[in-house]
Amino acid sequence: MLIIIPSVLDHQVALQLGREIAAADWVDGNVTSGTVAALAKRNRQLPEEGQVAARARRVVQEGLARSQLFLSAALPKRIYPPLFNRYGVGEGFGDHIDNAIRVLPDGDQMRTDLSATLFLNDPEEYDDGELAIDSDFGRVAYKLRAGDMLLYPSTSLHHVTEVTRGERIASFFWIESLVQDGAAREALFDLDQSVQALCVERGGTDAQVLRLTKTYHNLIRRWAK
Repeated sequence: MLIIIPSVLDHQVALQLGREIAAADWVDGNVTSGTVAALAKRNRQLPEEGQVAARARRVVQEGLARSQLFLSAALPKRIYPPLFNRYGVGEGFGDHIDNAIRVLPDGDQMRTDLSATLFLNDPEEYDDGELAIDSDFGRVAYKLRAGDMLLYPSTSLHHVTEVTRGERIASFFWIESLVQDGAAREALFDLDQSVQALCVERGGTDAQVLRLTKTYHNLIRRWAK
């Protein structure tokens, strides 16, 4: 499932965050790349240590915690601490697939079920720099408004096209879901969205709403790991 999560951060908050981190010192983006990905990657990354990165991570994490659409779609078990990258003119990231396992800062390991890119500047600020992802419908490309986020399967082949004007700034990270199976996770998302809509229409004590809510939670009990 590939889904746009709007307004994970308020538009102005996202723009301000992008400006703040842009003023910091950056390093080669290959500090977090696997061996194969490093051959295709040309960008810069905000070092994970330091107050700028810590504050930026906190802002993104608070936004994720507030986003009911993200929580419903991802059913997160663990989230890799958000990272930040920037692409200037001539920089891009060729076709690659994200590593299946990531080592968390505490040394524990997590499975990457979903990947996320949260945009921190607007599409008008740069040319090209699209996030292009292979899907069942072919290759689709995205440039989202600052504060909006793209959530997509980590199993997808994807790339960032070379920027030809301006600069693209974003946060990126990975999610290990409570429900590993992508088809099951999509079914749960659809069910949850229908339950929420019916709850608004009929009220939370409606018999059919309660029946579907029971089904939703029992399916999570069956599929969660």
